[in-house]
Amino acid sequence: MTWQPRSTAPGLLLLLGAALLLGAACPLLARGQDAGEAPPPEKTEVWKPEPPAVAPGAQNQAPPSDAVVLFRGDDLSAWQHSDGSAAGWSIDGNAMTVTPGSGGIETKQSFGDVQLHIEWRTPADTAGLSGQGPGNSGIFLQKRYEVQILSSYENRTYSNGQAGSIYKQHIPAVNASTPPGTWQSYDIVFTAPRFEEDGSLASPARMTVFHNGVLLHHNVALEGSTTYRGEPSYEAHPPEAPLLLQDHSQPVQFRNVWVREIDS
Repeated sequence: MTWQPRSTAPGLLLLLGAALLLGAACPLLARGQDAGEAPPPEKTEVWKPEPPAVAPGAQNQAPPSDAVVLFRGDDLSAWQHSDGSAAGWSIDGNAMTVTPGSGGIETKQSFGDVQLHIEWRTPADTAGLSGQGPGNSGIFLQKRYEVQILSSYENRTYSNGQAGSIYKQHIPAVNASTPPGTWQSYDIVFTAPRFEEDGSLASPARMTVFHNGVLLHHNVALEGSTTYRGEPSYEAHPPEAPLLLQDHSQPVQFRNVWVREIDS
């Protein structure tokens, strides 16, 4: 006996036709987003849950003997702008200060897996500023993966964009911020992503982050490079890349910056 297919109901034919049309449209939609039609930044702002505030203890951490010291308080010789020009930030006391409008600075040396210690201070004067305004800056591991710097003491903003967030990816467990004008610290253990020979992702980047000695993130996987609009994604890059400090038009200060390279 020769098998004969059953007749297809008209309603099913309509559904199949709609599915085919949608499937044909999807690549066009994807290409449209790639062409620059990214969603508004508010779409990736997460406001809940709000991390509870905690009061951190005193911090004072000198670099260990095997650290690569990136800023001792007296010169910017380890840093440059992305175009290779000399770092145009100022040194005030034992701190380097963002010169607003000069651009971010990055280390001349490249790094893979590291333990990073960095101390930072946002301006004491926050008059007229709120949300993402006061003390905005950022620390970019490998120039791609950002831990947010912001005055987040009694200053509400979206939770995945406050101080201590892995920007627009991971909300900090708590808000360990101290008042504007006080010195704060990050201790970050960063595992760089690994890529296959064809450029596909073998394993994601991971971070453990302490803010003022308080654990915020424990070995969390990153979803890709930091992005302001749209969703993060990975693009293959070298196993080592510079550390970058952001100029976000606020005179944020940094001191006691060092890393320990981690052998994998």
